[in-house]
Amino acid sequence: MTLTTLTLGHFLSVGALLFALSIVGIFLNRNNLIVLLMSIELMLLAVGINFVAFSYFLGDLHGQVFVFFILTVAAAESAIGLAILMLVFRKKSSISVEEISTLKG
Repeated sequence: MTLTTLTLGHFLSVGALLFALSIVGIFLNRNNLIVLLMSIELMLLAVGINFVAFSYFLGDLHGQVFVFFILTVAAAESAIGLAILMLVFRKKSSISVEEISTLKG
């Protein structure tokens, strides 16, 4: 049984795959706000994976500390985004992006 070690390329590949998946989620589904928020969260997590991978392989903790700030911003963005989404749903009975654009005024 051979044991393969994970290299920096493996982690960067996973990060790039998640980032590409989030870009596809944003471009393919522009009318559902929940999917857009989930795609943005996935994008931030993909960047976080890259920070942690570089931090680990370079032996520096600055990248891992920076990921805590990214996760904090992502959590705040999720909470505020979902709160706005609930208010829009109560007002318009829809979460469509086209419905939100009619709230300009």
